[in-house]
Amino acid sequence: MTIEELTTEVQKALEEIRPFLKSDGGDITLISIEDGKHVKVRLEGACTSCSVNQMTLRAGVETTIKKFAPQIETVVNIL
Repeated sequence: MTIEELTTEVQKALEEIRPFLKSDGGDITLISIEDGKHVKVRLEGACTSCSVNQMTLRAGVETTIKKFAPQIETVVNIL
């Protein structure tokens, strides 16, 4: 998969999870994909101060991204 295709798949994953984040006053932005397997995102809005944002990142965001792009190994929130 090219980096362009990978970026498209990750964006599709973020579009799937975004309504859930927005319903709680948050959002998410793709920052970068490094080495074709490490994704950096920025949780925004209410998600920045939410006490369970790491759980959301792992259980929601990372799982959804891996569904669209199984080669992704890590998803990290950049502050």
